[in-house]
Amino acid sequence: MRILDYTTEHEAFRQRLRDHLARELMPRLEEFESCHAVPRDFWRGLGRAGFLCTGVEKRYGGLGGDFLYSAIVCGEMFRCHGSGFGVTLHSDIVVPYISSYGSPAQKDAWLPGAVLGDIITAVAMTEPGAGSDLASMQATAVEADGHVTLNGVKTFISNGVNCGLVIVAARDPEVKNPHEAISLYVVEENTPGFSRGRRLEKMGMLAQDTAELFFTNCRVPVENRLGEKGLGFKMLMEKLQQERLMCVLMGVYLAERVLEALIAHARTAPGQNGKPLAKEQAAQFAIVEMSAEVKLGKVFAETLVAAHARGEKAVEDISIAKYWCTEMAKRVADRALDFLGTEAFNNRHPIVRAWRDARVMSIFAGANEIMKIVAARQIGL
Repeated sequence: MRILDYTTEHEAFRQRLRDHLARELMPRLEEFESCHAVPRDFWRGLGRAGFLCTGVEKRYGGLGGDFLYSAIVCGEMFRCHGSGFGVTLHSDIVVPYISSYGSPAQKDAWLPGAVLGDIITAVAMTEPGAGSDLASMQATAVEADGHVTLNGVKTFISNGVNCGLVIVAARDPEVKNPHEAISLYVVEENTPGFSRGRRLEKMGMLAQDTAELFFTNCRVPVENRLGEKGLGFKMLMEKLQQERLMCVLMGVYLAERVLEALIAHARTAPGQNGKPLAKEQAAQFAIVEMSAEVKLGKVFAETLVAAHARGEKAVEDISIAKYWCTEMAKRVADRALDFLGTEAFNNRHPIVRAWRDARVMSIFAGANEIMKIVAARQIGL
């Protein structure tokens, strides 16, 4: 079933990216996971080849492409087991804040470098005591004399080690309404008062650098604020649709790769009576059941991609899809693991890697319990 209308230009882009990743990523995947980071030279290679920030306007060096290019990048990264990289975070979650809310001067200063991979971006929302509930964040921002002083701690920040620019959500301590207190500020690396803590050791997504960030009397010019003061919460909510849609795609693409790897394994792994595992009814039934889930998830995801590309609001459906597709990815990866036998202890096996990586998908970008609450409100419950 074809839902998304990929053009010849889209397909040519896909093939160029696939070739680039086969040449530049696959030989170094183990290195990146061992280091728990993707070196900046790899980022620059992606940027100079035109694979970062595909939605950024051409005047800033971007492709000026539609959202289908973002879907292609996400899919091809997962095809190469690159689920732990912060590429989609950089291109489709963080940079759009600058594209949408930045002033002309801010766009001129930061977008070209982000497109080329010279600037790696991160967004700092999560705190030790504030995750899915953004209104409870405690980091403060005090504006005075043309500067903003930031104080607070952010944690589990993806791209936190590599980032040359981080968008920080912080609240004005004088404003009591939490939804009107938050603003977004851009902090560049080497800014006094900004420091990185430990590189966090995670269960999955091992190649993605994740860190604690500290802001201690960190002063930036007031011109580094994105948009108007007090509209940070509104901007975060507006961008969550695309962020959560990327999570939907991640869940579906991961499950697809797991299913492909399981089918390949079943065709060669020994079953009973000297026949391959794929000839056993139990394995066949399980694979067909998993295939049904993956196909349903992909139809759901691509329908939402098409709606989002048309500019439609789909808060309810994307919240439901984020919950269902990420849980589906976990189910498929977990069930596939049961068929590996002793290979399930091999950390380098693609299904094992996917099983680890899938676990966090139901947590980030708003935990799935929050997705159910959001959807329930949209339904009118």
